[in-house]
Amino acid sequence: MNVIVVLAVILFLLMKIIGKEKGTKSFLSLLINFFIIYVAIILIAHNVNSIVVTILACILISYVSLFYINGKHPKTTAAFLSTLLTLVILFFFIYIIGSATRIQGFSEEEFEEISLYSLFIGTNFTKIVISTIIMSLIGAIIDTAISISSSMNEVYLHNPSISKRELYQSGLNIARDILGTTTNTLYFAFIGGYMALILWMKDLHYSLGTIINSKVFCSEIISILCSSLGVILIIPITAGINSYILLTRKQNLEGDIPFKLPQEINDKLPSEDTDKANPDKISIL
Repeated sequence: MNVIVVLAVILFLLMKIIGKEKGTKSFLSLLINFFIIYVAIILIAHNVNSIVVTILACILISYVSLFYINGKHPKTTAAFLSTLLTLVILFFFIYIIGSATRIQGFSEEEFEEISLYSLFIGTNFTKIVISTIIMSLIGAIIDTAISISSSMNEVYLHNPSISKRELYQSGLNIARDILGTTTNTLYFAFIGGYMALILWMKDLHYSLGTIINSKVFCSEIISILCSSLGVILIIPITAGINSYILLTRKQNLEGDIPFKLPQEINDKLPSEDTDKANPDKISIL
């Protein structure tokens, strides 16, 4: 426990020193998201619909991660809307995949640790695996969305006359550089988390075919593939929504703030008839 506290303090100090105010907010958002996930797990354990709880938790996590750290800004709004739209689309896809592959429940490798406990816990494991996949991809989706949105905002600030089509294309070009590293991050997260299990399978002389067909391997691969699909899907969605919001906001600002003279100067201006009668007054003003 002391080690965890020391590591948390070191993490906070580094985020505070390097990230300044945003670093402090990022650390606090980490604690808030931890609390949200903890409450979600408690609700699911009390047989509240796991999918509804997961969707609500993902919305709260997205809101805290985006608006609390970056504040209210068009780029934040675009990233938030893109995240929600991608989650809605992926939810139906994951529901079909999770039901068809039947990867729910515990794997054979996990039975040794829980064999002494009752397995009749009254929970729908099909919904649990869908919730697990959605939870595992929310971080990657938020990260990709805000990265693309912030970069497009910088492009727009340096070139305000850019068109929607050009800004959208810039977003896609930026995302292509992010895509490869993000998918590799998901893959290495899987390898890092299951390194001990893979070594255990190797010591027990599992064949490559047995490893590939094991439930724990298949569930994680499906989770990685769904997360990768989410990362790919959010690219055009974020680029489209962000270019629409930025350029529409610009048009609205231009339309809402026309050039107007102050009222006292406007009263002194000659009318059209006065101008014809006394054209010198115009030159005086």
